[in-house]
Amino acid sequence: MIRSEFLAMLQRFSEVIWAAAILGFGLWLILLGGYLLTPVGAAIGAFGVAWAILALRRLRFAQTIDSPGVVEVDEGQIGYLGPQTGGYISIPELTELRLLSLRGRRVWRLKQADGQALLIPVDATGADKLFDAFASLPGMNTLTLVAALDAKPSTGASNLSLAAETKTIWHRPALGALSQQ
Repeated sequence: MIRSEFLAMLQRFSEVIWAAAILGFGLWLILLGGYLLTPVGAAIGAFGVAWAILALRRLRFAQTIDSPGVVEVDEGQIGYLGPQTGGYISIPELTELRLLSLRGRRVWRLKQADGQALLIPVDATGADKLFDAFASLPGMNTLTLVAALDAKPSTGASNLSLAAETKTIWHRPALGALSQQ
């Protein structure tokens, strides 16, 4: 009775819809008024607004699934299991996050402190889970993260070009100079 396209759209926007419902509940409490309900409604409404902003950023971060492989984010690790490549990177040991464009395909390049790097296609299954993992990095600006995905890569003169277009999204802040004694 309900079209499958509409159900898919509802599922995609479900977090935004829930945030809007929380915001509406907060506004309703504010309209009821009083010394108790007005501040409680304002707090609930503020939570709804913050959640809606985060949900919209996650929604912009999600891509259509076009690449083979599966992304896993579990217990401080990011893993990619692809048909030809893959591996795991520890989130606390990440030192650099880049967005590469290789032959017209965009991939995340995660670099660890020991020099290991992992390439994860932006449009792999489960890549939308990376937003929360990336947002937890110290000093990460989520607006920069989402804006990097909005910019379309240049495909270059040929699809067989091995030249990579690179954009650094995040780099671990330096710990500072060691104090001398």
